[in-house]
Amino acid sequence: MLYEQIAMNKRRTGYVMAGFTLLVVALGAALGDVFAGSWVAGCLWAVVVTAVYMVIMISNSTDVVMSLNNAQEIKNEDQAPQLWHLIEDMAMVGQVPMPRVFIINDASPNAFATGNNPEHSAVAVTTGLLTRLNREELEGVIGHEISHVRNYDIRLQTIALALSAAISFLVNLASNLMWFGAGRRNDDDRDSAGGAIAMVVSILLIFLAPLAASIAQMALSRNREYLADASSVELTRNPQGLISALEKIDDSEPMQEADPSSAAMYIGDPFKNKRKMTDLFATHPPIADRIARLEKM
Repeated sequence: MLYEQIAMNKRRTGYVMAGFTLLVVALGAALGDVFAGSWVAGCLWAVVVTAVYMVIMISNSTDVVMSLNNAQEIKNEDQAPQLWHLIEDMAMVGQVPMPRVFIINDASPNAFATGNNPEHSAVAVTTGLLTRLNREELEGVIGHEISHVRNYDIRLQTIALALSAAISFLVNLASNLMWFGAGRRNDDDRDSAGGAIAMVVSILLIFLAPLAASIAQMALSRNREYLADASSVELTRNPQGLISALEKIDDSEPMQEADPSSAAMYIGDPFKNKRKMTDLFATHPPIADRIARLEKM
């Protein structure tokens, strides 16, 4: 059951990332079609912009994310011995290098992992997590975060953030160009039925792309959480520890220090957004669903 769930979630993550990439290419094609009369040129724009954002995110992601969440780095085990040893032990079991360790001064229990690869990773926990959870529960949470590192979820998240940033830039560029009346389709293209339809489809894609990107990023985040839950059980051999930890995280107040752009990285929704109509825009799967899956392991 455990390995089947891990394999299933990896496949779903692949589908979401493929869709994300196709969205960037389609947006570039739409921009080129509307403003340059060439979808090939638009695709090239999209590739260049995305490459720039990739370089920026990959070279600075950890320090930027930790700064946004007001996390303070723990340099040695004397500053937080229990946390340090738990991360060290789980990293050893997961066969990944010891991540950098950070603490966020926030009473709400939560945690996240970030970085570009296992060799350049970091784990952050809140003070609330350290004070409210027992050792067994902390081990389950740390196992979850080390699983994000081991499964390269941290890299996926970095790529997703770069793709989202690139999409936002391209859409803003399109909005500015439209404001100034830019566009290079010739009159014959605009007057033909096919040209008019293509123009409408391209403009709709430009305006709907940010929404689609948000949905893709949230779907990726939800899928990562299920996978990390399953992988944590593989590392700790104790689903009950993570189940109890998730219950405490769910039954707590919202965080004060969390950065909205980093919300999807946390093990639990830091803002406690309750959605009754749909989970489409949720950054995390419902805690009850996650616990139900863990109970079947």
